[in-house]
Amino acid sequence: MSLVDEAKAVRENAHAPYSGFRVGAAVRGASGRIYLGCNVENAAYPEGTCAETGAVAAMVAAGETELTEVAIIADSPEPISPCGGCRQRLAELGGPDVTILMATLDGQRKTATLRELLPGAFARASLPRG
Repeated sequence: MSLVDEAKAVRENAHAPYSGFRVGAAVRGASGRIYLGCNVENAAYPEGTCAETGAVAAMVAAGETELTEVAIIADSPEPISPCGGCRQRLAELGGPDVTILMATLDGQRKTATLRELLPGAFARASLPRG
């Protein structure tokens, strides 16, 4: 199963009772293992979690801290990209050339790198050493 197919399958588990907008994400760790996440909404907007955040959390919980590829899918008119917060999370665990595959349920696809989605990313090197 492709990374987009994995994201599409986990999207079915999304908990989106308020918006109805279900999103699935899959990240491939440096080991090659795939980690999945879906959005989880709650009544205290905006305290839900994004699909990408869930997939990254699953990867880190499994002991990996480097991702090599990301897929995100939603039932939208065009492929959606990760939100700003998720872009930063992905940049923390992946290099600027990591590929982000964005897809819709009807088969549209768009590909970008983290560098393209988050130019000038804030990084560890930006922090004071102490």
